[in-house]
Amino acid sequence: MRLTGHNAGLGVASQASAWRCGSTAGSAAAVPDLHAYREAVADLLTEIPDDAGAANPGRAEMILAKRIDEPEFAAILSATPHGMDETVERLLRDIRMLGWGSRSSAADLTSLIRICLFAQIEVMWWGQVPMFGTDSDALHSADLVDLEALRRRGLLRFRYRRQAETLVARATRAAQRRLRPGGTPRTAGLRLARTRREVVTLLNQLSRAFGRAAPAGTPPLWVTSLARSVEHQHRLRDLGYAALLPSSHCAGWATDIEMSWFRRFGAHRALQSLLLERQQAGVINVIDEGQAWHACISPAGAGGLWDDFDAEVGG
Repeated sequence: MRLTGHNAGLGVASQASAWRCGSTAGSAAAVPDLHAYREAVADLLTEIPDDAGAANPGRAEMILAKRIDEPEFAAILSATPHGMDETVERLLRDIRMLGWGSRSSAADLTSLIRICLFAQIEVMWWGQVPMFGTDSDALHSADLVDLEALRRRGLLRFRYRRQAETLVARATRAAQRRLRPGGTPRTAGLRLARTRREVVTLLNQLSRAFGRAAPAGTPPLWVTSLARSVEHQHRLRDLGYAALLPSSHCAGWATDIEMSWFRRFGAHRALQSLLLERQQAGVINVIDEGQAWHACISPAGAGGLWDDFDAEVGG
């Protein structure tokens, strides 16, 4: 049963406490070395030929299959809810079937493998949490808060926009892009403007830090994706996006943050540093997805962010 309301916060707090104190499968007594895992992924990617996607896709799969049993990989993959064998099988299937290119967050096969492997950290963290099956599930879940209500109260320090769902809205947005090219990021916008309280806290904190670190005149942090349903994740897969399942987006713990647009302000490196600092501190997992960087809150980071929510948004 999915926890809701205050009980959801208690559930997250107890899970985060268990993670630190050593009473779960992902506990402090058995927490895999994430730094070693990320280093192993980086090393594996150097073996993937530049033309693997176009000329010899099977070569990349062979390299991955050969190295996946190494201790650094096995430590993470065996800690996922479905265990080592099923997780590897799903990984190889996704790498074989998911798309890459201009539409996908994965620019090429190497990027797809990197995204898939780094996402397993989040499967280990949150793969046992029930996902939002449909858009309606996410829209009506008490685990998620309505960003539109918070924005109207002036309680958000970051920016986003909703998807244009009508012909008039799409025409208006196209006209705005012609009048002010580069005025906003090129992104479809949020299908659902909802997320967990902890994600709101994280994004508000990041936006304030970004405002201090970025060059003068840089716009506030811009968010391109938050909670999604499994239903919508399948839509994205059908359209050719590298939309993984299970996904921390579908459990409400992930956000995608615009990165490429901030290059025009010379602010992207400051934003990257802020995200990587929080990854180093164990608060989030970060995945470079090109135009946007994906961030997922860890169980260890969730408890503190929940505690800070009232202070961040005023209750």
